[in-house]
This record gives sequence, structure tokens and C-alpha cells, in this order.
Amino acid sequence: MNGASLKTGSPPSIIKSAQNPNLTGLKCLRCERLYSLDDPHIDSGLGCKDCLQKGFPVSLYCVYSESARLTVENNESGMHQFVSMLPYSNFPSIGEGSTGLAQIESLASAMGVASVAIKNEGQNPTGSHKDRMSPFAVARAISAGFTKVIASSSGNAGASLAAYAARAGLECCIISAPDISESWATAIKLTGAHLRLVPSHERWPLMQRLVQEENWFPVTNFHAQPIASNPFGIEGYKTVAYEIALQSRDKTPTLILIPTCRGDLLFGLYRGFVEAMQAGLIRTIPRLVAVEPGDRLKNALEGKDYRQHFTVDDNNMASIDGDTVTYQSIQALKNTEGGAICVSSEEASSAQGELSRKGYYVEMSSAASLAGLHKLKRDNKLSASDRVVLIATSHGYKQLPKDTAAVTNRTCN
Repeated sequence: MNGASLKTGSPPSIIKSAQNPNLTGLKCLRCERLYSLDDPHIDSGLGCKDCLQKGFPVSLYCVYSESARLTVENNESGMHQFVSMLPYSNFPSIGEGSTGLAQIESLASAMGVASVAIKNEGQNPTGSHKDRMSPFAVARAISAGFTKVIASSSGNAGASLAAYAARAGLECCIISAPDISESWATAIKLTGAHLRLVPSHERWPLMQRLVQEENWFPVTNFHAQPIASNPFGIEGYKTVAYEIALQSRDKTPTLILIPTCRGDLLFGLYRGFVEAMQAGLIRTIPRLVAVEPGDRLKNALEGKDYRQHFTVDDNNMASIDGDTVTYQSIQALKNTEGGAICVSSEEASSAQGELSRKGYYVEMSSAASLAGLHKLKRDNKLSASDRVVLIATSHGYKQLPKDTAAVTNRTCN
């Protein structure tokens, strides 16, 4: 797929020369094939072409020179502090990053652990962690010569990409389902982005057609068996780990709970903690635990084929919904000796109320991290020495009342 010419009026600061000179290519997670940055396939959204031809959808990740190390630019703010290990040193910005890490002492006491903190990604400009991915996906689109970007999204990714595309002067299309929350739909449309509403099962086929036939740059997955979102965009999620490492100082978390769907944030956290340890910011890598609405990753970790579709009956947590998993999620959990926990909508809704009473109003899908912590407590899988971080991926103002009321009494195995 060839890129189109740059749109007249594109921001002069976001150009190919802003690419990190230490970025050497992209590598497949499974077969470790190295792809050149100039290989047109890496912008196709299809991951490793060798593995895909063999029936294994697998994502690519950015590779830097062996001498590259994370350094912190203290005179910068947000994600600009960490450009030494990000794909672009110049990217469209509207003030993302530097979100809070706040201790919740009452939760630590109730859980019988050393500490519980919440990393509040709802503090980002469009209200979710997606604001860390969008800048680098947009920067890559411009660098590769594209003038329009596209994503399939239930809400958060769409609102974020629409904002950053508008900031960069790119055309944007968001494909979503008819039941998208009005708050998300309004945020997308006000940027000037195209919002296409189709039945859920038609979203990925439509996006695939637009990418392959009309030269849109894909930011999210569109493959029937998910691969990952844009690998350059996922690099932005490493900054969540960098910030946690700096904010924790000498008390590195031992356990981090992450609401998970396709694992972009999960994989970014894993990569970020590895690089933080290489830079001497932390001594050990925290155990990562994915919190999900069904036993998807749990089954895959137990040996079931990750390429299959899993049964997920409880689908009221829109941001982490779905019946598939990705190869990157499994790798992140295995490499950190982590695991996966299933929570119900009822449990997530209860956790949402609990966090709200402590001052944190987050999306119900975000509150799944606290619901997961409660489950670990019930299953006696916490230690008194554990230092826990809950990732809150999005604030609650995006939800309409019907979204929070639609809970069930289903439980998970």
C-alpha cells in the first residue's frame, strides 16, 4: 500500500526528519523477522506478513539501536520527556501525559497490602489513555506520506484520534456501532471527522476495504483475528510505565492491574518497564494482570489456541468488550509472570461506585481494575508486601446513564 502525497498545509514541525535516529526497524513478536522502516507492508495494518501467511496473526514492534537508552528530559513535560525511546521527537500534542499516580490508603488497608495507587489516565485531554497512542500514529501517517487516518472504535480511540488528526490537519474517519455513546459521537463529529455507524460485525470489513482501496492509514486493527493497533502508536503507551517508575521512586509496584481488550496498553506497559529497568529507573518489572469481561486470555494462557473466538456473555463494558485476544497480550503476561482475571459488569459497576466515593469517577471498564483487585483478595492471591497500581483508562463523564445502568448478575468462572 503506497502512501499519498502530503496534504498542503500539513504542520511543518511533523516531518520525517523528526524520526528518532535510534529507531532501526520493526520486528515480529513471533518469528523475529526484522522489517525496514521503508517497507510499505509495515503501514498496512496486517502485522508480520510471514506469520500471517502461515495462519498466525502477529504484531510488529519498534526496535531501537543497541546503544539506545531511556533518558528523561527534565526540562520537558508530558511525553516529550521521553523522546529518547519514542519513534518521533516531534508529534502533534494537546497536553497529554504526566497523569497522576495517587495513593489510596483506605484501599491498601482493606486489601491488606503495602499500598494501592491509581494511575488516572482520564486526566488526558480527550479523557483516556488513547491520547498516548494517537500522537505517534498520526506522526507516522504524516511521515509515511498519508493525508487521512482511520480507526474502528467503540468510543475512546475514536474521540482521541479525531482530536489529534484535527490538530495535525489530517482527514479522519471513525467507524463505530450505532449504539456508540452520544458523548463520544459528539466529540468525534465536532472535530470534523467522518463518523460511520455500521453494525458491529461490519466495522472491520468496512475499515479493511477503505484501507486497501482508498488509501486510509490504519490506526487500529481491522483483521478478523486481531493483531494490534498501529505499532508506532503503541510506543506511546510505554510512557505510562516510565511515569509510574518515576512517580514510585524507590517503591516500584509489584502488581499492576490493567483493563484489557486487545492488549495495546498491556504490551506498551511491558515494553516500557523493560526499558525503565535497562535505564536503571527500577530494579524489577512489576507483574502485569489483565482484567477482562470473559475468560479470553485466561484460556489462552492455559494453552487454548489464541486464534479462536472465546465465549464472552457479559458484554456491558464497551471499552474492553470482544471475544478475541492478541499474541502481544499473551507475551506481555508471560514475560512478566502475570495473569488474567475475569470480572462481571456487576462487579465493575460496584467498583466504579467505590472509586467514585474516593473521588475518582472513571468509566465502568476502567473500574474493572479495582474489581480485579477484589477478586485477587477473595482468592488469597495478594501479599502483605504487594504494592499495587490500578490503571484507570478513561474518565466516567463519557458514559451516558444507560451505560452505567446496564449491568447483569452474571459471574465468571
